[in-house]
Amino acid sequence: MEQAELYTLFGTVEEAIDFAFEGKYVLDMYAYLKSSKATKRDTEAFINSDTAHEINSLILDLEEYLEGGTDSEHKQLREAYGYLGKPEARKIKNYLYKILEDAWKYEQERRPGRRRKVSK
Repeated sequence: MEQAELYTLFGTVEEAIDFAFEGKYVLDMYAYLKSSKATKRDTEAFINSDTAHEINSLILDLEEYLEGGTDSEHKQLREAYGYLGKPEARKIKNYLYKILEDAWKYEQERRPGRRRKVSK
């Protein structure tokens, strides 16, 4: 994957996040990485990117929202995500986690095995 394709990946993921909050789950991350023939390095770049960290933060926020509570942090989360309702928030959280999980899975599968020396 070239640098431009890597930016396309980030843009696609960020667009998928926006769609998820509209109730549309459009990205199968594993299939996307496989079809674009992403390398281990590309996948690691995504895993360590700000986009992946943003997804992780959203997941943690949604988990806190789903847990509920009366302190000021939970009040802010209710204000931010209250329009979703808990069933929809749970679907979004699971979807976002699957994006990360697919990237981790693909990265593990792209690890090179030992190469044997072929003697002549």
